[in-house]
Amino acid sequence: MSRIGKKPIPVPANATMTIADRSITVKGPKGELSLLLHPDMSITFENNEAQISPRAENKKSAALWGLYRSLVANMVEGSTNGFEKKLELDGIGYRVAMEGAGLVMQLGFSHPVRVAAPEGIQFQVERNVITVSGVDKAKVGEVAARIRSLKKPEPYKGKGIHYRGEVIRRKQGKKSGT
Repeated sequence: MSRIGKKPIPVPANATMTIADRSITVKGPKGELSLLLHPDMSITFENNEAQISPRAENKKSAALWGLYRSLVANMVEGSTNGFEKKLELDGIGYRVAMEGAGLVMQLGFSHPVRVAAPEGIQFQVERNVITVSGVDKAKVGEVAARIRSLKKPEPYKGKGIHYRGEVIRRKQGKKSGT
């Protein structure tokens, strides 16, 4: 039995959930998301609560139960509140600016690095902090990880792009031999 899968998914009043066969659509003030449910899973919706349950008692269904409950819960959360990740730039000469809907970054390369905003993702820039926001949790995390991978924080000086609150393990530099 999945402890996560057993929990009901509360759907707020400002969001609507539509279930048609295996297709689930959640519409809220921030946007609309849809998901195709696995054939081994079933969903019921009553009293503003959705409940995911497996159709059969086997190992595969048990593994998918918690996964699909989390995916549907993230759809409800994203369509009502949205998700965001904050990235910080550390380093002398590292700058970021908005250009249209995308970003232009100076990261110590000989050229500026441009990042276009995918559909459903918005960027905000405040000094050296980039905020990636959107309704789809997976897409927000993927775009933030892709931006971070452009210049990962290095362990000696801590320069690079890192998540806000991320602890960078620092290494000691070379020691002079006397």
